[in-house]
Amino acid sequence: MAETKKISIEVAYAPGPDRQIEIPLEVPEGTTLEEAIRLSGILEEFPDIDLGGKNKTGIWGKLARPDTVLQDRDRVEIYRPLIADPKAARRKRAKEKAEADASET
Repeated sequence: MAETKKISIEVAYAPGPDRQIEIPLEVPEGTTLEEAIRLSGILEEFPDIDLGGKNKTGIWGKLARPDTVLQDRDRVEIYRPLIADPKAARRKRAKEKAEADASET
């Protein structure tokens, strides 16, 4: 019986802005993104991770579906939910800058 070929991957999660967890793993070829996350044990360490809802996932900074089959040396990433809408935050900063510029003149 032939052995299943293994690939090296890493699962990464930053539970906060000052902390990042990186878990190197060897998984069987054909492992999906979601399977790798489950195999890493990170869901037991951080039960607030919600793969079906608030937490998006990706590979090397690009969003990827849970059923994506991983390649050797992939970095699986679990993203925290956004606290603020980036567009709204940009608009607020632009408005504040315009008001500050207007008050200087």
